Amino acid sequence: MPQRPTLIAPSLLAANFARLADEVAAVQAAGADWLHLDVMDGHFVPNISFGPVVLRALRPLTRLPFDVHLMIAPVDAYLAAFAEAGADHILIHAEAGPHTHRSLQAIAGLGCKAGLVLNPATPALHAAPVLDMVDILLVMSVNPGFGGQKFLHSQLAKIAELRRMIDASGRDIRLEVDGGVDAHTAPLCIAAGADTFVAGTAIFATPDYAAAIASLRGLPA
Repeated sequence: MPQRPTLIAPSLLAANFARLADEVAAVQAAGADWLHLDVMDGHFVPNISFGPVVLRALRPLTRLPFDVHLMIAPVDAYLAAFAEAGADHILIHAEAGPHTHRSLQAIAGLGCKAGLVLNPATPALHAAPVLDMVDILLVMSVNPGFGGQKFLHSQLAKIAELRRMIDASGRDIRLEVDGGVDAHTAPLCIAAGADTFVAGTAIFATPDYAAAIASLRGLPA
């Protein structure tokens, strides 16, 4: 199968929260494909970030699809609020509850693309029973909850296994990676089969967002 264009989704968690509107405009101008929004509840993960009100405030300011990663449990009660606030994709964790199938059905019913997230210790085969329901598979290459962690090379084998599963399914599923992605680790993930990257500090901690995004695609700045 020919290699798909690499998509880059800057993670708002690493942006300057005092200048969110400016940061969103800057990464859009720099060539971002999606905007990744990490929603943390202080329960499923040991941190708290933001909720639907932030999405609602930013939605009129950008054309970028909102790739909303819900690190919350239980999740079902909040799906509609994030869809109504402007989410284009809603990604839920396989580990966050016992009813993954029902949650993915609910996301599709809200008119959003549905994503499944796998933590580092969760095997690729966990996605198999719901592969026909997902538009995005997200591999966590760090343990979720904090930005700035180092990439876990153990996840490359999982990325490769998921790529084989996606290709065998014949479905149009994006294979996304989140955690420690930079100009050094992104090529390893691409070689394993990933086609979409979440990057926080690798973009927002640099002086040139366009150059950082280009480097993640493997392009010259």
